[in-house]
Amino acid sequence: MDKELHRVSITTIVYNDDGKYLITRRSPAKKAFPGKWTVPGGGLTTDDYTNSEPTTSAGQWYNTVEKTLRRELLEEVNIEVGKPEYLLDLTFIRPDNVPVLVLSYFAKYVSGDVKHDEDTVDHAWVSVEEAKDYDLIDGIYDEIVDVEKILMERKN
Repeated sequence: MDKELHRVSITTIVYNDDGKYLITRRSPAKKAFPGKWTVPGGGLTTDDYTNSEPTTSAGQWYNTVEKTLRRELLEEVNIEVGKPEYLLDLTFIRPDNVPVLVLSYFAKYVSGDVKHDEDTVDHAWVSVEEAKDYDLIDGIYDEIVDVEKILMERKN
């Protein structure tokens, strides 16, 4: 295994004005965490930047993570969000031995009717308390709680 290569995934904890969070159920065919509940997200690919003009004269691309986050939300659940904010990062090894780096963000829901792609089989808008009743990927509940705390602090 090349020790420098990781799959990079971006997840987004989407919240709305009603104090609810969007969770999605992964397809049973997924390599990692099949059938578990999570938050929307997906992988960064080179197409997320190489199919567009570089943003610098040195051939670099800025804001690729945000571009990927927005693409994934549209593809996976058909929604748009406001400005994403960084929450945390996480690493793990998938069952097929691929190392994964997850960058977790949170953002306010702006528009779109939730629809599913082939990777997502269900969704729910839940409160922090309701999220406890779902078979979430380990750590996702804690991330939702962290976002809830941030949002509550901002209200006060």
